Amino acid sequence: MSIQYHIRPATVNDVDTLLQLVIDLATYEKEPESAKATSDLFKENVFEKGYAHALLAFQGTPDAPGAPLGMALYFFNFSTWTGKPGLYLEDLFVKPEARNMGIGKALFAELGKIAQEKDCGRLDWSVLTWNEPSIAFYEKVLLAKRMDGWMGMRLTGEGIENLKGFAQNTN
Repeated sequence: MSIQYHIRPATVNDVDTLLQLVIDLATYEKEPESAKATSDLFKENVFEKGYAHALLAFQGTPDAPGAPLGMALYFFNFSTWTGKPGLYLEDLFVKPEARNMGIGKALFAELGKIAQEKDCGRLDWSVLTWNEPSIAFYEKVLLAKRMDGWMGMRLTGEGIENLKGFAQNTN
């Protein structure tokens, strides 16, 4: 089965669509309670401050768009090893009913085009270890390489606040 779809950059008018896709992703990843983002936070941080960018896939054509089918949310980082910017894919999600129709590949194709336009040295992302269908797609279809030897680390609210205790005393 195939459907007609198109991909375009998200705009501020897509905030609610983007947020719903993130909630759908969190549900798929078995952590719906972890999705704390709001429309106001997305509007401010993605569209006003530009901390991230998003691509949206919709059923239909640009002239006659239909239901949202998927999204890719990304931002730029910098590699000291390559001396170039990198593109970090924070989230890619295709609705279950729209999978295996080329939408994930098309989103990656758009990300590749953006990475080349920005002269990025690499495109990175993380995948949950239990998500075998996605891992298989990344390795077999995209020919992505696992980053063995690397472990993700994270600080959130209190951990970030605690960093103040390491500040150099300027007195």
